[in-house]
Amino acid sequence: MGVHTRRAVAEGEEIERCPVLVLPAEDLDAISDTALAGYWFDWSDGSGALALGYGSLYNHSFTPNARYFHEHDDGVVVYVALRDIPAGEEITINYNAEPECTDPLWFDVA
Repeated sequence: MGVHTRRAVAEGEEIERCPVLVLPAEDLDAISDTALAGYWFDWSDGSGALALGYGSLYNHSFTPNARYFHEHDDGVVVYVALRDIPAGEEITINYNAEPECTDPLWFDVA
């Protein structure tokens, strides 16, 4: 599945600014046993966040074409292109937050 561009996106261009639903730290264990388990971000003070819009649907890649930033004060996650992305290409991010980080994830990466 994944999220694909409808038009070309330039390097450095903001792709999406997604508001988040903040998940209190005490709820994260319960959420980890649901279908939402793989879709929330670490947020702040031990809390989590579920990004709205397409924010929680971008697939992982260790060679991503986009990255994300948390803007805690505004309650948003911002996605920005790391390189020019042609129309129709899937937008991918590194789930480790840093584009070049190759630390293992909670699932097997093909």
